[in-house]
Amino acid sequence: MMSDVQNLRDFLAANAATALVEVAGTKGSTPREKGALMLVSPLATFGTIGGGQLEYMAIDKARQMLATFSPLEGEMAAKQPEGVPSEGTVSTPRAAAATPPGRFAATLPSRGRDTQATLDVPLGPEIGQCCGGRVEVLIRMVDATLAAELVRAAEESEAQFPHVYLFGGGHVGKALAMAMALLPVHVVVIETRSEELEGMPEAVEKKLTPMPEEMIREAPAGTAIVVLTHDHALDFLIVAEALKRNDAAYVGMIGSKTKKATFKTWFVKNAGGSEAEFSRLVSPIGGDQVKDKRPAVIAALASAEIMTALALYASNAKKGAADLVTARR
Repeated sequence: MMSDVQNLRDFLAANAATALVEVAGTKGSTPREKGALMLVSPLATFGTIGGGQLEYMAIDKARQMLATFSPLEGEMAAKQPEGVPSEGTVSTPRAAAATPPGRFAATLPSRGRDTQATLDVPLGPEIGQCCGGRVEVLIRMVDATLAAELVRAAEESEAQFPHVYLFGGGHVGKALAMAMALLPVHVVVIETRSEELEGMPEAVEKKLTPMPEEMIREAPAGTAIVVLTHDHALDFLIVAEALKRNDAAYVGMIGSKTKKATFKTWFVKNAGGSEAEFSRLVSPIGGDQVKDKRPAVIAALASAEIMTALALYASNAKKGAADLVTARR
């Protein structure tokens, strides 16, 4: 995907006065999970904590706080307007602004020092949301130290993105590369034809090789492997190699039921494959419930399928690690 790290750096550089809004706790059904972040400046925002009235309130409170601060040599120095104490908690409830037409803003108390505040927001009819849960939002002024921590955390998160290897840059390959480039994954497009790598999204990595099947061995554990080249024989070679990787999160091949059956016969009889290995193959990619075969439609369906497989692999890996720790105790 496009680097959020660089976008984050750009936002921080362009906005000297910035507040960090973080989902610090959740109960019940909520728009975002604990740890979700957004940045708020007097005129702009970066990221989201779920939208709706919850986000309107958080932005409004952050901008109230920003109005009492100004940047000073990379740190935030408090102004002290007439009648506003410099120490202590914020005890006077503030009403949320920027309320959409037809809605109303709930008045919520906040607590904290001048550089920090907490909102405790029930997601019910009081604020025009029906999630039914409750969210605790922590708002902090961003100084140089916190800004560096945010960039470092974003770099670490991006470095851990799962890989998606797309073999083939034809019509569906390009559409899938464009769809996946928007997601938190590292996309690698592998081709034997240089011209098919032209026009690929800037965010994806491109590999030109005469023997694409060899790239399978370089794929990190947990990679999603998608095969959609211009040559069925080449597809078969790549898929056969991919199915040897027991640590692949997903192995998919574009094609029909007939193509899948033909591959199975060849794989078992000629490539030394097993029924168990073959059972891991997803083909056609994106399923067969939707009959629309336009590249963009296939790409949308396949993207959802791939992201589901990656999430399941990550969940199983995390559970396996936890079980191993428990067994060693």
